Amino acid sequence: MNWQFDWVSSFGSDFNFDFQVSFTEDQIASGRVLFNFEEVAMTGRDRAGATVFYKDGDGEIYCTFQVRGRGGENLIGTYSYLDLTPLGRNENGPSHTLGDWVRLHDEYDAR
Repeated sequence: MNWQFDWVSSFGSDFNFDFQVSFTEDQIASGRVLFNFEEVAMTGRDRAGATVFYKDGDGEIYCTFQVRGRGGENLIGTYSYLDLTPLGRNENGPSHTLGDWVRLHDEYDAR
């Protein structure tokens, strides 16, 4: 097929703030932020999101797809494997948080 894609990063720009997947310290301190079209409590600076753009022959740029929250899980291959296991992801939290099933590597109990 010989497809070619230009991949770009939002690093160092306001893009994530414009698309409401990154939040300032003031927004977090306020107790509620706008994420995925609803006001939610937020404790971290960033949430998951993916956006696809198309640039036509005249140079016009169109946003053709965007997803936030749980809608982008198909982009995380590990989740597909976890979903095959007897306990799945073993989630306990609400859908807009990670709950207690994902922690930093040094935050797990020794078993």
